[in-house]
Amino acid sequence: MKDLEISTEYITLGQAMKLSGAASSGFEAKALIQEGEVTVNGEVDTHRGKKLHDGDVFGYDGETYRIACK
Repeated sequence: MKDLEISTEYITLGQAMKLSGAASSGFEAKALIQEGEVTVNGEVDTHRGKKLHDGDVFGYDGETYRIACK
């Protein structure tokens, strides 16, 4: 599991995917999320605007990322 440090209260799922490198663009992140290929806290989530807070975990393609607020 990789930590994804953010300096804000939350980050959207689409933004987190871009920041982590799991998606190369917002368009790619949107497509992956809508196709049900991304999990949030162990469950498939198809909402690109889903707010992720400190401690939330998202996964894609065998990698998992934990949100860590500074």
